[in-house]
Amino acid sequence: MKYLITGSLGHISSPLIAKLNASGRHLVTVVTSKLDKAGEINARGAKPVVGSVEDLDFLKKAFAGMDAAYLMIPPTFSPSGSWAEYQKKVTDHYIAAIRSSGIRHVVLLSSVGAHLGKGAGPVDGLSVAEWHFSQLKDVHLKIVRPSYFYYNLMGMIPLIKNMNIMGSNFGDTDEKLVLTDTGDIADVVADDLLQLKFKGHSIRYIASDERHPREIAEVLGKAIGKPGLPWVTFKDEDALNGMLQGGLNADVAKGYVELGASLRNGTMQADYWKNRPQLGKVKLEHFAKAFAAAYSA
Repeated sequence: MKYLITGSLGHISSPLIAKLNASGRHLVTVVTSKLDKAGEINARGAKPVVGSVEDLDFLKKAFAGMDAAYLMIPPTFSPSGSWAEYQKKVTDHYIAAIRSSGIRHVVLLSSVGAHLGKGAGPVDGLSVAEWHFSQLKDVHLKIVRPSYFYYNLMGMIPLIKNMNIMGSNFGDTDEKLVLTDTGDIADVVADDLLQLKFKGHSIRYIASDERHPREIAEVLGKAIGKPGLPWVTFKDEDALNGMLQGGLNADVAKGYVELGASLRNGTMQADYWKNRPQLGKVKLEHFAKAFAAAYSA
């Protein structure tokens, strides 16, 4: 079986490559935009193809001859246009490459909140991608919708060090935040790709734990020697200004504020709660060890 994996050696792709190669029966090709990753990809038993997902000709060549693919839209924090335009461009290129190659099985990485279509910041682009992929009638499509990645919490380390708090523009309601470990995502995707039992079009939610933001701060604070670390809910305007002052692209920053607002008002996770999956194996306390190591570093 010939697999195409996007995402280079990212948090999901890296363990996914290992799982696909474990049986020794498959050929795995990995798309990366960085030439310096090629050697490591080779060392992991996969074939690197170096190029940009914004280059249609490159993608058509990469997709040629493949049986199945794991596709994700790589994040960008400095899009040439809007974030939505970038996501749509990559989506269009993936679909054109699928059609030219004849790939029949695709696992697409989306997100909790994609059911909304509008109002969830960067997830809106994934909702658009889901719709366009669903028009591929001759392709078996599995859409996976993980929740808030644990590793996104790493971005709060400077906030802890500078202000002794964790926080965002959500967290002041009773709703728990659904958390996902990227290794748990890789497990689900690997199982789908190795078995290829999915037919037609389907959606699967992926989650590892469900914890209130105050509890997240408590667990992580204890792990780094700061028991009682508080979670503070910011106003949207303050959250936006903080990201802009940190140098984040204005369109991207506005998207993250909108995403946080959708978590705060309950719309982001609404469909998840209606379709709760079995939780994965990595709990918040497991992630806390990695968080503490990153904090110390």
